Amino acid sequence: MSTASRPYPIVQDPIESFASWLKHRRELNEMRQLDRADFDRIANDLRIAPDDLEELVRHGKHAADELPKMLEQLGINAVGLGRAQPLLLRDMERVCSLCNHKGQCDRDLADGIAAENYHGYCGNASTLESLDRADVAPR
Repeated sequence: MSTASRPYPIVQDPIESFASWLKHRRELNEMRQLDRADFDRIANDLRIAPDDLEELVRHGKHAADELPKMLEQLGINAVGLGRAQPLLLRDMERVCSLCNHKGQCDRDLADGIAAENYHGYCGNASTLESLDRADVAPR
Protein backbone atom coordinates (compact mmCIF):
# COMPACT_ATOMS: atom_id res chain seq x y z
CA MET A 1 0.00 0.00 0.00
CA SER A 2 1.50 3.34 -1.00
CA THR A 3 1.78 6.28 1.37
CA ALA A 4 -0.62 8.27 -0.79
CA SER A 5 -3.39 5.66 -0.53
CA ARG A 6 -3.15 5.21 3.24
CA PRO A 7 -5.37 7.55 5.25
CA TYR A 8 -2.90 8.25 8.08
CA PRO A 9 0.69 7.47 7.04
CA ILE A 10 2.11 9.38 10.01
CA VAL A 11 0.41 6.88 12.32
CA GLN A 12 0.53 3.83 10.05
CA ASP A 13 4.32 3.83 9.52
CA PRO A 14 5.22 3.64 13.23
CA ILE A 15 2.53 1.02 13.77
CA GLU A 16 4.00 -1.14 10.98
CA SER A 17 7.51 -0.67 12.38
CA PHE A 18 6.32 -1.69 15.84
CA ALA A 19 4.52 -4.74 14.40
CA SER A 20 7.73 -5.82 12.64
CA TRP A 21 9.67 -5.35 15.86
CA LEU A 22 7.13 -7.46 17.79
CA LYS A 23 7.29 -10.20 15.18
CA HIS A 24 11.07 -10.27 15.43
CA ARG A 25 10.87 -10.44 19.25
CA ARG A 26 8.50 -13.42 18.96
CA GLU A 27 10.94 -15.17 16.63
CA LEU A 28 13.77 -14.59 19.10
CA ASN A 29 11.63 -15.96 21.90
CA GLU A 30 10.81 -19.09 19.86
CA MET A 31 14.51 -19.62 19.22
CA ARG A 32 15.32 -19.31 22.92
CA GLN A 33 12.75 -21.98 23.76
CA LEU A 34 14.59 -24.61 21.71
CA ASP A 35 16.83 -26.85 23.75
CA ARG A 36 20.53 -26.56 22.96
CA ALA A 37 20.72 -29.94 21.23
CA ASP A 38 17.91 -29.04 18.80
CA PHE A 39 19.41 -25.63 18.17
CA ASP A 40 22.84 -27.13 17.50
CA ARG A 41 21.26 -29.69 15.16
CA ILE A 42 19.55 -26.90 13.18
CA ALA A 43 22.84 -25.00 12.93
CA ASN A 44 24.58 -28.17 11.78
CA ASP A 45 21.89 -28.77 9.14
CA LEU A 46 22.46 -25.22 7.90
CA ARG A 47 26.23 -25.79 8.01
CA ILE A 48 26.94 -22.81 10.23
CA ALA A 49 28.24 -22.44 13.76
CA PRO A 50 25.53 -22.31 16.44
CA ASP A 51 26.84 -18.94 17.65
CA ASP A 52 26.58 -17.56 14.12
CA LEU A 53 23.01 -18.86 13.79
CA GLU A 54 22.06 -17.21 17.05
CA GLU A 55 23.61 -13.93 15.89
CA LEU A 56 21.93 -14.15 12.48
CA VAL A 57 18.52 -14.61 14.07
CA ARG A 58 19.22 -11.70 16.40
CA HIS A 59 20.09 -9.42 13.47
CA GLY A 60 16.89 -10.26 11.59
CA LYS A 61 15.97 -10.99 8.02
CA HIS A 62 17.23 -7.68 6.59
CA ALA A 63 20.76 -7.99 7.96
CA ALA A 64 22.28 -8.68 4.53
CA ASP A 65 20.32 -6.11 2.53
CA GLU A 66 23.56 -4.33 1.64
CA LEU A 67 25.02 -7.29 -0.28
CA PRO A 68 22.86 -7.12 -3.44
CA LYS A 69 23.43 -3.37 -3.58
CA MET A 70 27.18 -3.87 -3.23
CA LEU A 71 27.18 -6.52 -5.95
CA GLU A 72 25.25 -4.18 -8.21
CA GLN A 73 27.69 -1.31 -7.63
CA LEU A 74 30.55 -3.67 -8.44
CA GLY A 75 28.82 -4.81 -11.63
CA ILE A 76 28.32 -8.38 -10.41
CA ASN A 77 25.09 -10.10 -11.34
CA ALA A 78 23.67 -11.42 -8.03
CA VAL A 79 21.25 -13.78 -9.77
CA GLY A 80 24.03 -15.21 -11.92
CA LEU A 81 26.27 -15.60 -8.88
CA GLY A 82 23.47 -17.35 -7.01
CA ARG A 83 23.03 -19.79 -9.87
CA ALA A 84 26.74 -20.39 -10.40
CA GLN A 85 27.82 -20.53 -6.76
CA PRO A 86 24.86 -20.66 -4.36
CA LEU A 87 26.96 -21.73 -1.35
CA LEU A 88 29.41 -18.89 -1.92
CA LEU A 89 26.56 -16.37 -2.11
CA ARG A 90 25.05 -17.81 1.06
CA ASP A 91 28.36 -17.46 2.88
CA MET A 92 28.68 -13.88 1.64
CA GLU A 93 25.20 -13.19 3.02
CA ARG A 94 26.29 -14.63 6.38
CA VAL A 95 29.39 -12.44 6.45
CA CYS A 96 27.36 -9.38 5.48
CA SER A 97 24.73 -10.14 8.13
CA LEU A 98 27.33 -10.31 10.87
CA CYS A 99 29.18 -7.16 9.73
CA ASN A 100 29.95 -4.37 12.19
CA HIS A 101 30.43 -1.70 9.50
CA LYS A 102 26.84 -1.27 8.31
CA GLY A 103 26.84 2.51 8.75
CA GLN A 104 29.89 3.04 6.54
CA CYS A 105 28.61 0.57 3.97
CA ASP A 106 25.13 2.15 3.84
CA ARG A 107 26.63 5.63 3.41
CA ASP A 108 28.97 4.49 0.65
CA LEU A 109 26.18 2.61 -1.12
CA ALA A 110 23.88 5.64 -0.92
CA ASP A 111 26.65 7.93 -2.21
CA GLY A 112 27.55 5.50 -5.00
CA ILE A 113 31.16 5.18 -3.82
CA ALA A 114 31.07 1.70 -2.29
CA ALA A 115 33.03 0.19 -5.18
CA GLU A 116 35.96 2.48 -4.39
CA ASN A 117 35.84 2.12 -0.60
CA TYR A 118 34.62 -1.36 0.37
CA HIS A 119 38.18 -2.77 0.62
CA GLY A 120 38.70 -0.92 3.89
CA TYR A 121 35.75 -2.31 5.83
CA CYS A 122 33.90 -5.11 4.02
CA GLY A 123 34.32 -8.63 5.38
CA ASN A 124 33.54 -9.91 1.88
CA ALA A 125 36.24 -7.76 0.24
CA SER A 126 38.64 -10.59 -0.64
CA THR A 127 35.79 -12.72 -2.01
CA LEU A 128 34.44 -9.81 -4.02
CA GLU A 129 37.91 -9.10 -5.39
CA SER A 130 38.38 -12.73 -6.41
CA LEU A 131 35.01 -12.70 -8.16
CA ASP A 132 36.02 -9.55 -9.96
CA ARG A 133 39.41 -10.94 -11.04
CA ALA A 134 38.17 -14.39 -11.97
CA ASP A 135 35.02 -13.04 -13.62
CA VAL A 136 33.10 -15.88 -11.97
CA ALA A 137 29.78 -14.07 -11.96
CA PRO A 138 28.28 -12.85 -15.21
CA ARG A 139 28.20 -9.07 -15.36
